[in-house]
Amino acid sequence: MKDIDAIAVLQDPVRRRLYEYVAAQGREVGRNEAAEAVGVARTLAAHHLDRLTGAGLLESGSRRLTGRSGPGAGRPAKVYTRARVERSVSLPARDYRTAAELLAEAAEQAGLDAGLCVAARRRGESLRGAAAPCGGLDEAVELLAARGYEPHLEQGEGSETGQGAVVRMRNCPFHAVAERFPPLVCGMNLALLEGLIGTDGPVRARMDARPGECCVVVEASKNNEH
Repeated sequence: MKDIDAIAVLQDPVRRRLYEYVAAQGREVGRNEAAEAVGVARTLAAHHLDRLTGAGLLESGSRRLTGRSGPGAGRPAKVYTRARVERSVSLPARDYRTAAELLAEAAEQAGLDAGLCVAARRRGESLRGAAAPCGGLDEAVELLAARGYEPHLEQGEGSETGQGAVVRMRNCPFHAVAERFPPLVCGMNLALLEGLIGTDGPVRARMDARPGECCVVVEASKNNEH
């Protein structure tokens, strides 16, 4: 299916809400849960979820939602997660990814990592404008959501100290290039977010890569931990 056809599947408002809900969870979602979340009947949710799967926007599988196994555990239920494939449409056709990969390759070969980070931090500061450094984790979530990072607040064990909360991000806006040039692009991403949220406020960005998520997390600055 062409990207434009796949994206067109989201035109239906119920289907789009179901997709957005599944994508936001970062885990497998069953039909009952999805139906309840968007306020539709299970049969209608199942129809739309399967359409999204057929379009390649979701992936489906099956497992027992009770967490039990063996006799009496119940039949496996169908579950859904967001597909890893990236979809994009440009009219007329553009190929920014190739340009980004060529620039990243040249920067890596020329050892321009430090210069790239300086430019990225400056860009982050420019995006923040005259605003003060990010005032807290809730504000960081809003700021990162607006940039497409799909942040979520994770309690407890996410921080270096093992205490407090940490903002993790389910999406890396630079994913395609980061896969080919991880040190270069992840370093750029960290510098960009340092400029965006500030380095002298109550929160900070740091590197903490985890499979399937952005390589950067945001947490309370050490001088603000109690």
